[in-house]
Amino acid sequence: SPKNERKFVDLRSDTVTKPCEQMLQSIHSAEIGDDVLNEDKTVLKLQEYVADVFNKEKGLFVPTGTMSNLVAILSHCSDSSSNEMIIGSQSHINLWEGGGMSNLAGVSTKQIQENDDGTLDAHSIRDFYRNDDDDHFAKTKLICLENTHNMMGGATLTKEYIDSVSNMAKTELDPKIKLHIDGARIFHASTSLGIDIKDLCHSADSVSICLSKGLGAPLGSVLVGDKEFIRIAKRARKRCGGGMRQVGVVACMGMFAIQNNVERLEEDHERAKRLATSLYEAGFYQPQDGKVQSNIVYFGLPQNSNVSKEELCLRLREDYGILFGGGYNKGGELFRLVTHKNVDDEDIDRAIESIINLCLSRK
Repeated sequence: SPKNERKFVDLRSDTVTKPCEQMLQSIHSAEIGDDVLNEDKTVLKLQEYVADVFNKEKGLFVPTGTMSNLVAILSHCSDSSSNEMIIGSQSHINLWEGGGMSNLAGVSTKQIQENDDGTLDAHSIRDFYRNDDDDHFAKTKLICLENTHNMMGGATLTKEYIDSVSNMAKTELDPKIKLHIDGARIFHASTSLGIDIKDLCHSADSVSICLSKGLGAPLGSVLVGDKEFIRIAKRARKRCGGGMRQVGVVACMGMFAIQNNVERLEEDHERAKRLATSLYEAGFYQPQDGKVQSNIVYFGLPQNSNVSKEELCLRLREDYGILFGGGYNKGGELFRLVTHKNVDDEDIDRAIESIINLCLSRK
């Protein structure tokens, strides 16, 4: 009986992973010190390592991805109290980070509806750009992209697109305008596209990299950019309460994650594709028609479903031990499945069978 299954298959997010034994063991050899005083050698090594991987001048270790994006905005928009940023209306920064860009950073937003592939139209960016030659407007200082794009089903932004946005903004709008990438799952993007991460992010002025989404660390993000940008971001981190002391005990797990868990991301992509394809072929709605690009799968119920959208998650949890999130998009029609390192092929088979059986079996 499905109810007798003791192991939950947790597809709610790739943030639910547990550190492996080797990752935990790395704590014992971590060289630690007071990071507020720049004396934690493990943190310093992690920051330098990630900056080198992205071919940026410096890195900054912060507790969360939300703080990483926030201090990036604070740094890029530090020279005036009347700044504005252009972001996607469905971006994580806009939807899921507490409105920090406005209520903490004091930066207003121009929100563009993304295309299905996660891109922002160049003509919309041009239209939304504001200079400081009119007293009515806040000045546009920053453009933010998300790669991969969560709400667009893990869509990947290509190097060609990122370069085109940077080039257009700096040549047509303002040579001083900055491009920030919320790269919480940026290694998923580089893996999916088959491109080196430093090439993918070459034209970005800053990138936020999450160590706990997909890479398996328990917490932490690294923000990379040039020296002056990181200097100001570090001051912003302190104001946000992100100054940490002997935090090398966590940074060492982030180092383990980025050195050992990137190559295996392709496995997550294959499992996500199998989920998407199986549900699509069974008659479920899948925004990408079963052709997902990374580790995120959205789906909606078929019209002849045995269960309603309101009861699906609870029934699958209680009767089958399958965990995932619902209530996405207007009307709450979409559900999200996220593959990660603690989910194997057997778990995917079980999830597919359980969802189809509950929704479509005729008793």
